[in-house]
Amino acid sequence: MKLTWMKWSALPIAVLMAGTVAVAQQQGSGSPAPAPAQSSTPAPAPSPSSTPAPKTDPSIAQRKENQQDRIGNGIKSGQLTAGETSKLESKEAAINGETKADRAANGGKLTSSEKQQINKQQNQVSKQIYQDKHNANTAHYGNNKVGQRRENQQDRIANGVKSGKLTAGETAKLENQQKGINQQVKADRSANGGKLTAGEKQQINKEQNGASKNIYNKKHNAKTQPGAKSK
Repeated sequence: MKLTWMKWSALPIAVLMAGTVAVAQQQGSGSPAPAPAQSSTPAPAPSPSSTPAPKTDPSIAQRKENQQDRIGNGIKSGQLTAGETSKLESKEAAINGETKADRAANGGKLTSSEKQQINKQQNQVSKQIYQDKHNANTAHYGNNKVGQRRENQQDRIANGVKSGKLTAGETAKLENQQKGINQQVKADRSANGGKLTAGEKQQINKEQNGASKNIYNKKHNAKTQPGAKSK
């Protein structure tokens, strides 16, 4: 009975010693430890390249918008007279009409040759804008009520051009109207030693009232420049 107890009590000790020897052999063998389990979280995607994309040529709409901004700035600064602006916007209106007709004939698109032709025409208008803005002709309003009214009308037209509320055709008509008033003022002053009579001032103010209504109506109708954002 005593021998049996000693036999079974020695068994755990033998197992423990065998495990200790096995661990020591594994550590001394230099075998790599098993790799840890990989995380299920996906690795972050590589950041996009910081190299800028190549610039593309401006679209037809962007070119038209740029021309209108330049004309609007010229009106507001006084570098463009009403007569000069009327001629420039008449040219822009013609290009717009041609573009619309070309698109209608080609399912809403422009062919490569049509784009080239429009770009060529816009280049010519661009040169004309530059020349008109840098020649000796400037808009002189004077420090008087008549002059201030003319300047205010030009500012309103300029804002309509830059916002896209006035189309090129509408601007051409408005500026042609202002051109007529300016010519009348010049003729009246020449006939009266550089001054305007009370009756002439009244007549000019009446004509500017009519022009003012036209500016408002054209800026608030359904017509806008192509691509203009509603404001």
